[in-house]
Amino acid sequence: MSMQNEKLELSNCSFFEHEVKSGLKQKRKLGKFINRLLLHYRQKANLVTYTFVSDEHLYQMNVQYLQHDTYTDIITFDLSDKKQNTLLCDIYISIDRVKENANGLGVSYQNELLRVILHGALHIAGFGDKTKAQKENMRALETEWIARYLTEL
Repeated sequence: MSMQNEKLELSNCSFFEHEVKSGLKQKRKLGKFINRLLLHYRQKANLVTYTFVSDEHLYQMNVQYLQHDTYTDIITFDLSDKKQNTLLCDIYISIDRVKENANGLGVSYQNELLRVILHGALHIAGFGDKTKAQKENMRALETEWIARYLTEL
């Protein structure tokens, strides 16, 4: 077994719902796809947990942990020990915010949910979105990885 396949076998991506229903389809397939995305960029096994929450829950987390007094659609925590060869990450997504963004952008809820999920994975992969150039790159990467995922369906 190659080192790449071994790292993929050790990787796991899980999805949980906390007091909300995400309606996320094909969780197992998407989880394996996210594992491959992260391995592509970071060359490490990964343990990633996505938790879907309400707007209010994510707002409270944003205030408590990041001192940001704003609503957001996603918060990503990289809990990895830099000395270890495994990524350990918790990602929280506001289902309320995803629905609102989908309506505002004129896209389906499932499409926006997939974009936000991959956005979190790309953050863990090392991509930022603070500057205009980073935001443009992030959007291009989201589009690329969405297309890759959809071709696998």
